[in-house]
Amino acid sequence: MRRVVGLAAVAVVAGCSSDSAGGSAPGTPAPEELRVEVVVAGLSHPWDVGFLPDGRMLVPQRPGRIALVADGRATDVEADLGDVAVRGEGGLMSLVVHPDFATSRRFTTCFNTSSDVRLVTWELDGTKATRVKDPLVAGLPANPSGRHSGCRMALDRDGHLLVGTGDTARGDVSQDKANLGGKVLRIDLDTGEGVAGNPFGDRIYTYGHRNVQGVAVRPDGVVFTAEHGPDVDDEVNVLEPGGNYGWDPSQGGTVGGYDEDVPMTDLERFPDAVPAVWSSGDPTEAICDAAFLVGERWGALNGVLAVTALKGAKVLLFTVGQDGKVASVAIPPEMDGTHGRLRGAELGPDGALYVTTSNGTDDKILRLTTP
Repeated sequence: MRRVVGLAAVAVVAGCSSDSAGGSAPGTPAPEELRVEVVVAGLSHPWDVGFLPDGRMLVPQRPGRIALVADGRATDVEADLGDVAVRGEGGLMSLVVHPDFATSRRFTTCFNTSSDVRLVTWELDGTKATRVKDPLVAGLPANPSGRHSGCRMALDRDGHLLVGTGDTARGDVSQDKANLGGKVLRIDLDTGEGVAGNPFGDRIYTYGHRNVQGVAVRPDGVVFTAEHGPDVDDEVNVLEPGGNYGWDPSQGGTVGGYDEDVPMTDLERFPDAVPAVWSSGDPTEAICDAAFLVGERWGALNGVLAVTALKGAKVLLFTVGQDGKVASVAIPPEMDGTHGRLRGAELGPDGALYVTTSNGTDDKILRLTTP
C-alpha cells in the first residue's frame, strides 16, 4: 500500500498499516462541504466542551479556568481551582457533564495537581461551582513537567466513566497493571470505583497505551481511542476489554529510562497485543479528541469518526466499518490548517460538531455543520 500525501490522493487504510496514511495531509477531500461558525472566542487552551441540558456549554481551560458559554459569550465560573498545577501539557483538562445534571447539577473534571492527576466532581449553582466529591479519583500518576498527562474522559453507553491516562513519559508504567498510567479506566461516575465486570477486577479496562488523547463511543457502544505516538505512528484504536495495546518503552524492564524507539504497538514482544485500526506513519499529526458524527443532517458523513489534530492542525474524518476497521480517511479543506491547533471535539445536542482550538491566545469554539 503506497504512502499518500495531498488531498487528491486516496488513503485506504486496512488494519494497522503504518504507511497507509502518512504525510501531513493523508486522505481525500470530504464528500460534504462543511460550514464553520465561531461560537465564542477569547479563550485559552479550551480542552473540552460539556453540554448542559439547556444547550449551554461548560468549557475547561488548561490554565485553570472554567467558562460557561451561552449566546456567544463566555462567563467565568467561580470555582476553587487553586490546586490545579499548570505545567507543560498538564493543567485543567477534560470535563464530563453528568447524565442526571438536570436534577443533580453535577459535572466532573480531570486535572493535574502538584502530586498527581485527579478527578473531582462539582455541583453548579448559577455561575458558581462547588466541589462535592474531592476527589472522585486521586493518585493517577503525573510527571512534574506535565508530560503525557492523558486525562480524556467520556461516558460509555451504560453511563460509566471512561478515562484515558498517559504513561507520564516513564518506561515501566504502561505495562504495569498496578499503575493507572498508560491505561483506559472504566469507573462508576458516582463512587469512582471500578465497574463490575472490568477485566482485572479494578478500574483498569485496557492497558499498554502511551498517551490517550481522545475517547469516542459509537452509538452501538464500541469505544475508539485516539493516541499520540512518539515521532511516528499516532494511532486510532478500538478497545477490547482487557486488551494490551503494546506500548513498552522499558522493553520488558530490560532498559532504563524511556526508549521511544520501540514500536507503538510491539507485536513482537506482545504477539497478543491489539493492533491499531489506523496509524499515521511518519510524520505524526498529534491527533487528539474524537467524536462520531451521527444523524441524517450529516449526509454522507453520517457515522464518520471525526478526530482533531494538534500538530497537523486539521480534522481527519475516518470512515469505519462495523468491524471497527478504517476504510478511508478524508480531510475537509475548511478544517485543514485554517484555525491552528485543534483539540476538543464533541457532538452537540443539536447534532453539530463542536471543536476547540488550542493556540494559547484568542482560542475559539467552532461549530461544524453541513450546508
